[in-house]
Amino acid sequence: MPVVEFTVGHKQYELSAQEGEERLLKRAAAMLDTEARTILEQAGRMPEPRLLLLAGLMLADRTSTLEDRLASAERELGRLKANPPRVEVPVIPPRVAEAMAELAARAESLADKAEESLAP
Repeated sequence: MPVVEFTVGHKQYELSAQEGEERLLKRAAAMLDTEARTILEQAGRMPEPRLLLLAGLMLADRTSTLEDRLASAERELGRLKANPPRVEVPVIPPRVAEAMAELAARAESLADKAEESLAP
């Protein structure tokens, strides 16, 4: 089993990890260390068990908040999947499109006549 070394607060630790899970352990330890350093900056030195407890509680609070946001997002996604928003695209009736094409053809014809009458 590989051994992972990491720091939490100002203390070094070593833990055995399952093969392939070293990166996950280092990431989790880095998150705990970040919380511990924040506590130490605000409160100064404190006993190791208390520091680890507070850092763990801060991470648990953050995790709880993220779980609530995830649940809310999943509910919204489920709602949108069940009732997708309607998208209405305006459609020009064929008669109107034909009339516009006829008007465009007349305008082009008039433009041609005007150019002919102005030509030297």
